[in-house]
Amino acid sequence: MPQPPTPTPAQTPAQTRLQRLRQRYRSGQALLRGRWLAPSTGARHARRLLRQHSDLTDMLLRRLWALAQMPPALALVAVGGYGRAQLFPHSDVDLLVLLPNQSSSDAQTQAAQDAAIERFIGYCWDAGVEVGSSVRSIAENLSAAAADITIQTALLEARWLCGDQPLFQDFEAQFAAHLDVKAFFLAKTLELQQRHTRYDNSAYQLEPNCKEAPGGLRDLHLITWLARAAQLGNSWADLARSGLATAHEAQQLEHNEALLMLLRARLHALTGRRQDSLLFDLQTSLAENFGYRSTSADGQLLHMRASEVLMRRYYWAAKAVLQLSQILLLCIEERITPTQQALRPINPRFYDKAGRIEVARDDLFQRQPQAILETFLLYARHNGLRDLSARTLRALYSARGQMNAAFRRDPVNRASFMQILREPEGITHALRLMNQTSVLGRYLWAFRRIVGRMQHDLFHAYTVDQHSLMVLRNMRRFFIAEHAHEYPFCSQLASGWDKPWILYLAALFHDIGKGRGGDHSVIGALEMQRFCRQHAAQDISAEDAQLLQFLVAEHLRMSQVAQKQDLSDPEVIAQFAQRVGSPRHLTALYLLTVADIRGTSPKVWSSWKGKLLEDLYHATLAHLGGRQPDPGATIEARKQQALRLLALGALPPQAQEPLWQTLGVSYFMRHEAADIAWHTRQLWQHVASASPQVSARPLTDTEGIEGLQVLVYAPDAPDLFARICGYFDQAGYSILQARIHTAHNGYALDSFHVISTSADVAYRDLCGFVESGLHQALHPEEPLRQPNQRRLSRRAQSFPISPRVSLRPDEKAQHWVLTISASDRAGLLYRIARVLARHGISVQLAKISTLDERVEDSFLIHGNSLQSSSLQLQIEKELVQELQAL
Repeated sequence: MPQPPTPTPAQTPAQTRLQRLRQRYRSGQALLRGRWLAPSTGARHARRLLRQHSDLTDMLLRRLWALAQMPPALALVAVGGYGRAQLFPHSDVDLLVLLPNQSSSDAQTQAAQDAAIERFIGYCWDAGVEVGSSVRSIAENLSAAAADITIQTALLEARWLCGDQPLFQDFEAQFAAHLDVKAFFLAKTLELQQRHTRYDNSAYQLEPNCKEAPGGLRDLHLITWLARAAQLGNSWADLARSGLATAHEAQQLEHNEALLMLLRARLHALTGRRQDSLLFDLQTSLAENFGYRSTSADGQLLHMRASEVLMRRYYWAAKAVLQLSQILLLCIEERITPTQQALRPINPRFYDKAGRIEVARDDLFQRQPQAILETFLLYARHNGLRDLSARTLRALYSARGQMNAAFRRDPVNRASFMQILREPEGITHALRLMNQTSVLGRYLWAFRRIVGRMQHDLFHAYTVDQHSLMVLRNMRRFFIAEHAHEYPFCSQLASGWDKPWILYLAALFHDIGKGRGGDHSVIGALEMQRFCRQHAAQDISAEDAQLLQFLVAEHLRMSQVAQKQDLSDPEVIAQFAQRVGSPRHLTALYLLTVADIRGTSPKVWSSWKGKLLEDLYHATLAHLGGRQPDPGATIEARKQQALRLLALGALPPQAQEPLWQTLGVSYFMRHEAADIAWHTRQLWQHVASASPQVSARPLTDTEGIEGLQVLVYAPDAPDLFARICGYFDQAGYSILQARIHTAHNGYALDSFHVISTSADVAYRDLCGFVESGLHQALHPEEPLRQPNQRRLSRRAQSFPISPRVSLRPDEKAQHWVLTISASDRAGLLYRIARVLARHGISVQLAKISTLDERVEDSFLIHGNSLQSSSLQLQIEKELVQELQAL
């Protein structure tokens, strides 16, 4: 006999009302989703639709607040992106239930309040609102904001929804009073660097995150946060009125922000979830939603895929955001920390403004277009110039129209461009900055066609322009001694190459023919031929031009032969050798191939591919019949010269071998023969000594004795570098140069050039004193002492330099590169080393550069604490605080 159905319990009035609110909210969301995906919806509608979604949620939450019968003494506050009234289709709704500071209520009243809050949060989830909620009093908010920059940022955008409005106003006043604008600026800029590092400091990844990646929405949020904190405005129009941005810049920011908003919102709407990355499998459907098509009406394939059109539009928007946000970031910094900065003349057109290139007048580039490329030549040529000022960036942004066909034909500009490639340093940074400011693509018109162009394969991780610049960077690193440890054989080959600029130019042009519907190697070779013909007056010989065209035309050949053909077959080697033609062509092609594969993606290069390429190189060289060039000619010459110097001291034969076998290529590339001989003479009997070895000698030059050179050899430890610097700080020595090298046996071989802060010092008499004192300071059982407090120099006080700290992973993501720029002062290096030691970070290499009143130091470091993003930020903050404390 069937059982009667179980009666459904009747809904309470609250449940019935909640169900109606949920249905109404879902209907409103569905209507908005249709508007987001409508073909007629453009970027100009983005803000209005985000606001409508925010208003819809506001209405629902206010009714839920009333339905939950919340106590009147509380307030409901929207924070974060919801506080900005920019609520994306599937973003979290961030809420703060604000409590008064003191509550005299009894336990029963408190329990009722807690129950009401719990009931309200439950209603939110039941109504379909994914909330991120917090419940805090004013005092608790201030405390949480002081401890966590993310909470502080979210509260900065707080917006009252309902409840006790005077309570919210009290919170706003207290929050503004407690906000340290300078500390907030520092924390957010360090956070910006860390976020950009996570995305390889590139806006041109093939699957970019339109919110977090460089050039994404978060970069624009940062500007608005900083402007709001400094009370400079809450909108782009406000920034224009306050003089931080021009009217044109504000218009461009608003336009590109709207496009990024529309992209992100449509990603949410298309996928039905929170999706911020433009993944490959979403790009085509998203492009078609924008109205782009891969085929014409008659079914013929178009020149560019729909997804390529969309992504190029995104990349150009991200590029504009990067340019403009950098300008505004510098302008806000000048407003927040107004300091008198010296303008040191470089030439009649430019100044050095605390390490940034500053134009002498705003219309310089309109009056003298030749000064545009001169800007980047100065940037590459002067080691102390590390950036462009806001004024210069703005002048470049406004001068894009000046870079026309006449600009490209100008012999002066052609000479300037070639000189940039021939500079001994700064080439990679200069060309990247040229691309970032749109100068590179406007001078090399063929390069402009690959800016933002995607590569649809499983290998490339970057757009064509960024890949090309990455290859150039890799090539450049072969010629830098500090990077010799990465690919020693390539560095040895590069050390014997006479014209590095040829390889840099080949790297820049090797993929320049992509996206034109034919063999990009052939097209690229034609572009290379045209460039050489146009720049023949800049000492590009016929032989150089032939080599350049060969490299661009054949840049894929060596990789294909090495990976796809049998290298044990003599016929394969013979055919490849015939194609290459000469040992010089072979060496150039090998270096370009390695740089190209490494620049494709961090995951593509492998030791197996490296072995295949190296085997092919040696086999082909033998077949060509040419004597293998001595790739380590410079290194071998230094070794032989060092041996001759050692023979003068009657060192036993082969005595140097135990030490030299522990030293890598980078050691011999970074040290002169005299230093190698001195190190060997001091250490040949102590290669495995457990006790630190310290030696000192006076340094002489044409003007007489100038300081001490101090050698330290000891088992490596995280605090070793700090202990050495601590001794020099205590003893009153300034470190002008430091060369840190970690040998294969785990020992540190460090060399320092120091001078005494006292006048009329007899350095020869100090050698024994330094050797004894430093040896005692290296005992690990003694804690690191506090640094000495010293006054800044008069010039440093008058013209302070804002300290800058950058921390990023190195090429192989096995170590980290720390760069520091700050005012020079005694004890600076010890303060840096002390922070690193406190976090268990070892220094593998160090490059110390003192430039008048400024230092530019870089360190190759490693340690477990660098694996944590939060600890990275903490280390950067501590470093900045130490630099500011001096």
